[in-house]
Amino acid sequence: MIDFHAHLDLYPDPHAAARECIVRKLFVLSVTTTPSAWSGTAALTEDAPRIRTALGLHPQIAHERKGELPLFERLLPQVRYVGEIGLDGGLEYRQYWPDQEQVFSRVLSLCTLAGGRIMTIHSRRAATQVLDALAKEPGAGVAILHWFSGTQRELERAVDLGCWFSVGPAMLAGNKGRALAAKMPRGRVLTETDGPFTQVDGRAAWPWDVDQAVKALSQIWSEPNDTVQRQLVSNLRRLTKFSASSE
Repeated sequence: MIDFHAHLDLYPDPHAAARECIVRKLFVLSVTTTPSAWSGTAALTEDAPRIRTALGLHPQIAHERKGELPLFERLLPQVRYVGEIGLDGGLEYRQYWPDQEQVFSRVLSLCTLAGGRIMTIHSRRAATQVLDALAKEPGAGVAILHWFSGTQRELERAVDLGCWFSVGPAMLAGNKGRALAAKMPRGRVLTETDGPFTQVDGRAAWPWDVDQAVKALSQIWSEPNDTVQRQLVSNLRRLTKFSASSE
């Protein structure tokens, strides 16, 4: 199974969460919210080749952590994956919009200069602005829109721009999320949980709860679970080839 967007460092016991992922043989992209968190988070999984740590600077705290952009630049050569990055158009963050745009634009520019990275991107209530930024930096790498919640028209534009998508149990629990997932190219879809920020059965989601996303995709695609799993693994392998070529 694949959890392409989880915050391992933010579970109550990150080491236990990482160990369980290893035991279950999950592929996990462990995202970070600040550059200063990257080294410690990466250390959680030094002996776990299926768990990768992404270098991030979350839009919701861009105004507080924009001073870490020089650290982001220094660490970028060490990583294949970048995230969580992006923009957030929620009312509570609109006052910090200039900081968000500054940080996101700089991160995309740095990724371009580094030869491209695989990026997991937050676009809540800001899909058009995220897509505008990506269109200006086509060399930044492969953009995976995490928990995409834009309009059908924005989805079409994202597909035309070559974006990928990661979908989880929380997204696929609603009609809108399922309708969007049905229109996403199957060859550009991965599963995620966004744990521990999302809930499954009234508790924080764990990376292995991606099995619920697989079941939901099975229903949406009208395919058996094992066919869905094979598609997801094939998609991940294609991404891995990109990341290897960008080193």
